[in-house]
Amino acid sequence: MCESCDSNAAPPINDRRRFLRLAGLGAGALLLAGAMPTRIIQAAEKTSTSPKPQNAINPDEALQRLIEGNERYVSGHSKTHNFMDEREALVSGQNPFVAVLSCSDSRIAPEYAFDTARGDLFAIRVAGNFVTDEGLASIEYGVAVLGAPLILVLGHESCGAIEAGIKAVKDHTVFPGHIPKLTDALKSSVETVLKQPGDLVENATVQNVKNSVERLKKATPLLTDALGKGNLKIVGGIYRLATGKVELIA
Repeated sequence: MCESCDSNAAPPINDRRRFLRLAGLGAGALLLAGAMPTRIIQAAEKTSTSPKPQNAINPDEALQRLIEGNERYVSGHSKTHNFMDEREALVSGQNPFVAVLSCSDSRIAPEYAFDTARGDLFAIRVAGNFVTDEGLASIEYGVAVLGAPLILVLGHESCGAIEAGIKAVKDHTVFPGHIPKLTDALKSSVETVLKQPGDLVENATVQNVKNSVERLKKATPLLTDALGKGNLKIVGGIYRLATGKVELIA
């Protein structure tokens, strides 16, 4: 998708600024309650200048742009990005069009998988791509302060964290260090699909994405309010290692 086509898809900038003003008002209320530092309010004010106007789009447009980027990546026709110009444009702030919660697996690189540039994708990564309290706080920041209109929970094939979760449930394997924190978090997804037909790892991977999407949809007023107003969409997908294709599942 060419830059001119992308920019034509963007709604009037006033809609973007209106949403950011609302986010700023909400942040101001939290500040008065002692729940949010002044620097976050300042970040919201800086972001209102929209350093990347092409990212000021609605949730459906953001999802379509993500899909088209993945299609370019799969076909081997990714764009050539001018990182020097992008760095200069983003000195004043950021306004990503998507927040992605993905696995830490080194084979998964969301910025590449969706052919995005600097300032486009707000990334939160943890092995097993499940929602932690810290990850949720990061996502809230991405939506309420930076104005991201889309959240994607991205799982992938052959996830080691999922496989470990299955071993913990089926074989009662106890892993060293803090790894049990991962397996405990994935236990519910594994148990839900334990007796389902088909490949257990695949089923648990899909269920984990669905569980994370549902948790985000109900987790916090900052997200539910944006969902209710139509300013936010939350979806889930699975990354296929061999092809790079992302299949939307939730």
